[in-house]
Amino acid sequence: MNLRHDPMRWGQPPHHSPEPWPPPHPGAGPALPGWLEERLFDQRIVMVRGQLTHESASAVSAALLTLDAAGPAPIQLHIAGDGGELSAALSVIDVIDAMAAPVHALVTSQAGGAVVAVLAAADKRLAYRHARFKLTEPRAAGVTGTADEVTRAAGQHLRELEEVVLRLVEVTGQTRSRVEDDLAAGRSLSAEEAVAYGLIDEIVGKAP
Repeated sequence: MNLRHDPMRWGQPPHHSPEPWPPPHPGAGPALPGWLEERLFDQRIVMVRGQLTHESASAVSAALLTLDAAGPAPIQLHIAGDGGELSAALSVIDVIDAMAAPVHALVTSQAGGAVVAVLAAADKRLAYRHARFKLTEPRAAGVTGTADEVTRAAGQHLRELEEVVLRLVEVTGQTRSRVEDDLAAGRSLSAEEAVAYGLIDEIVGKAP
């Protein structure tokens, strides 16, 4: 390769960017350019964007596991998600719990619903000053089938939701009844309120 004409050598994106990794998924918003995804991955940064689906959760989990295997340095999980499926969030949480490398989450714009559960699983939780948080009960995946199958799925969802509540109680120091009430009411928090609530550890950036 002629390095003189290699655009990546001089910090510029190539004229024909490769497909982004992880691949785009429904609800994720516009895909980032492939060269940018690669640069972020090289810096041990994984992004959670848009609605958390099983497809996006699989991509996030694969990235986390790959970086965990590459070394013990902290992995940054940049969060800009406004909800998603509870089972998808739990699959990411299971990976974070099993990792050796610490995960430092940074809420860059918003975190809501199922994404808040992923945030709570991180070893360190940060946010930008204008980040917003929405405490809502993560939704269940659509279930079809017989009445018994729907009933079993509903029971499983309630058990999984209880896991999220208990994790939030542990992380925030709030009472269980307070967490349950806030999730049921869909309480919104600013970054400053999220610190006071115990949801994040600190705010990144200087106040004006």
